[in-house]
Amino acid sequence: MSYLNATNDLYKEAALTPDVGLCCTTNPIWELPGLKIPKIMQEMNYGCGSTVNARDLTNEPKMLYVGVGGGMELLQFAYFNRNKGGVVGVDVVDEMLEASRKNFIEAEKLNPWFKSEFVDLQKGDALNLNVADNSIDVAAQNCLFNIFKAEDLKRAIAEMYRVLKPQGKLVMSDPTCEQEMNEELRNDDRLRALCLSGSLPIAEYVKALTDAGFGTIEIRARKPYRILNPGAYPTDELIYIESIEVAAIKDPMPADGPCIFTGKAAIYYGEEDFFDDKLGHILLKNQPLAICDKTAGALAALGRNDIFISESTYHYDGGGCC
Repeated sequence: MSYLNATNDLYKEAALTPDVGLCCTTNPIWELPGLKIPKIMQEMNYGCGSTVNARDLTNEPKMLYVGVGGGMELLQFAYFNRNKGGVVGVDVVDEMLEASRKNFIEAEKLNPWFKSEFVDLQKGDALNLNVADNSIDVAAQNCLFNIFKAEDLKRAIAEMYRVLKPQGKLVMSDPTCEQEMNEELRNDDRLRALCLSGSLPIAEYVKALTDAGFGTIEIRARKPYRILNPGAYPTDELIYIESIEVAAIKDPMPADGPCIFTGKAAIYYGEEDFFDDKLGHILLKNQPLAICDKTAGALAALGRNDIFISESTYHYDGGGCC
């Protein structure tokens, strides 16, 4: 699999010589009480968003992070679980694991609460995780899954599903692209390793998650990411790439299909105090309720003239109908 070899070589180089421009995240660094991020970790932040969300990390969850980078998100996760081995970090690149170990020593100097033993660094493969079934509360990856081709992506997601506890969360950030890419772009191993030419449309990305069994999908953010322009890349048209932040929850799959939240809301404005669809959704008068796309379709099908359904914002932060 030459594209995986190209990826490993690229991130070996990035571990030995930090490359600030390798990925381009627009997320600010988390500012949490008593948490200081070493500069070297910020320089090695090879992601396209963030997988750290405080509402996922209550009650000291057991966490897994695949593709460790410079260790920044591992440090952020350890902030929420200050126990030996509370966070497991997996990477296939020896040099990246060693860089993270060194960076944790710097983190210890800046953060009196932090100990390197909070993070269990392991050499491993996203396609064959050495992690027990149903043992992880929150798993995460940042700008990794978009590198995989179809069969490997399916396997990587299945591995994450396997290790998560029931109701566990897989939190991800990846580039996406709604335009068609030509075969030269798709088959360019280096561009795939650079988190560019493997970008999928959001619908395909979500389907890969629900096909693995995840019953609830939350799209938490959608942001501009990169441009592939003619002349600089093998394309005749300008290609716009975005990044998304997604949480896939290991809920049982509903009989009528997954609940996919893309930032839609319903507002009832009729004469009564509330509207009850008899399916578990109560809309209080003039109070927006976040709804999944499935519920949005069902409400729209009622043909009522007293329920407004907003378009997808692709920013969902909980509190929804399901």
